[in-house]
Amino acid sequence: MTLEVYNWDGVGYKPLVFSDGWQVALLNWEPLFDRANLTEIERHNHSDEVFILMIGRAVLFTRREGEALAAVEMTRGTIYNVPRGVWHNLVATRDVMFTIVENRDTHLHDTEIRPITVDELAALDALLPAWAQAG
Repeated sequence: MTLEVYNWDGVGYKPLVFSDGWQVALLNWEPLFDRANLTEIERHNHSDEVFILMIGRAVLFTRREGEALAAVEMTRGTIYNVPRGVWHNLVATRDVMFTIVENRDTHLHDTEIRPITVDELAALDALLPAWAQAG
């Protein structure tokens, strides 16, 4: 075969292309992306994670240990790289779709999840644009 074509229109994350050391996934809206449902934050200790916003609106927020939480309103078609070891998550509209590039099987072997703290939520709320605020 000279071409493989993949799509994913389900809820959440779906790895679709696997190569020697990397994978490409699609990530669609899931309830956690509504600010009102945000309860956790994650990191990967052995892989950077690349996010490319394809459809919708999104805020990518990050926090490195010992530093303040940061947030960026994403622009479609721009590459956002979250370095390994950096806590991160998203707030997004229900029509959102991302392309994700990361080490192969990161979702199986290298995802650490913890509850987001009250202080982190307060810092995030101060940074979110009006469209992303909890309803």
